[in-house]
Amino acid sequence: MLKFRDVDLVGLASLLNDDERLVRDNTRAWVEDNLIPIIEDCAREGRFPRELLPAMAALGLFGATLQGYGCAGMSNVEYGLVMQELERGDSGLRSFVSVQSALVMFPIYAFGGEEQKQRWLPRLQSGEVLGCFGLTEPDFGSNPAGMRARARRDGGEYILSGEKMWITSGSIAQLAVIWARDDEGQIGGFLVETDRPGFQAQDIHGKYSLRASVTSSLALHDVRIPLGHRLPGARGLGSALQCLNQARYGIGWGVIGAAMQCYDTALQYAGFRRQFHDRPIAGHQLVQEKLVWMANEISKAQLLALQIGRLKDRGEAQPMQISLLKRNNCWMALETARRARDILGANGVASEYPVFRHMANLESVITYEGTHDIHTLIIGEALTGLAAYA
Repeated sequence: MLKFRDVDLVGLASLLNDDERLVRDNTRAWVEDNLIPIIEDCAREGRFPRELLPAMAALGLFGATLQGYGCAGMSNVEYGLVMQELERGDSGLRSFVSVQSALVMFPIYAFGGEEQKQRWLPRLQSGEVLGCFGLTEPDFGSNPAGMRARARRDGGEYILSGEKMWITSGSIAQLAVIWARDDEGQIGGFLVETDRPGFQAQDIHGKYSLRASVTSSLALHDVRIPLGHRLPGARGLGSALQCLNQARYGIGWGVIGAAMQCYDTALQYAGFRRQFHDRPIAGHQLVQEKLVWMANEISKAQLLALQIGRLKDRGEAQPMQISLLKRNNCWMALETARRARDILGANGVASEYPVFRHMANLESVITYEGTHDIHTLIIGEALTGLAAYA
C-alpha cells in the first residue's frame, strides 16, 4: 500500500492552529515509524507492545492534558488529535493511553490530595508506573450503580473486597484505581498497589478484539490499604462518571483515526484492484458510493470532535455532548470499517491489510465506556428531561 493520505474534504486543517498541527504530525510520524510496522504481528500474537512505552512517555502522551507533575499540558483538541493518530495505528494502544491518562491520572489529579498527586502523577507520566481503572463488575457494566465491591473501615485501614471485569492493563498495572462502596454506602475511589496481599489480576484470553491490548479481571480478597489511599475529592458515582467522560472524549477522537485508516486503505485498494474489462474498481458506481459515504461521515465526525474539543477547552462541554461524540463517531467508524472490508472483498479479512483488525477492535470500542444504546438514552434524557434507563 502507498503511504497514508489524510482525509480532509472540508478543510479541517485550516481550523487547527500551529501547535495542534504540530502535535498531530509528530504523533502521526511516530505511529507510522514505530507502531504500524509491528502492530499486525502484535495482534496476531495477542501481545501488547510494551517496548513502545518509553517513547510514548517521552512524547508526553500520558496525562497529556494535565498541568504540572511532568505532564505536557496539552489542550483538549491537541489531546484529541493524539488519540486520533494512535487509534489510526490500533485501538488497543489508544485504549491503553486513555486508561493511563483519563481513568488513572485524571482521577488522582481531579480528586486526589497533593501528597497523592506528588507520589503518583510523575511516575505515571513517565511510564515508571502503569495504572488500571476498576469500575465495571461481572454483573454490572451499563449499570455501575449496582456495584458490589466494598471498602470496610478497620481502624486506620480500609479492607477492599469484590471483583472487577474487562479491566484494561489489569495484569501489568502497579496501581489500580478501584471504585467501591464504603460503610455508609457511598461510592469512593481507592488507590490500590497491585502487589498488596489479596489482590489478583488474571488476563482474559480468547479475545477476537483488542488483541494487542491487555484485558483482565480483578479480584480483591480483603485487600488492606491505608485510609490515606482514598481519593478525598471522589464523592459518589458522579466522580467515576467524570472520569468516564474524559475517556469517552478521547474515544470520540480516536475512532476517527481507525476510520481514516480503513477509508484510505479501501481508496488505494480500489485504485489498483482491477475487475471487468481491466478497469479499476474505483471506477464502479457502487464502490464510489461506499467511498463517498466514508469520506462524508469521517468529515462530519471530525467537525463534531473539533467543536466538542473547543467547548471542552473553554470548560463548556456537557456530558450529553460527549455522549453525542462517542455515540456518533463509534458508529461511523464501525460502519466505515465494514464498508472498507466490503470493497476489499476476500482480501478484507487478510492481515496484509489493517481493515479487519480495526473492524474487530471497533466492536469493543462501540461497547465500552457506554454502549451505543446507553449514550442514546443519555442524549434522550437531555432532550426530554425524562430518564428512560429502567
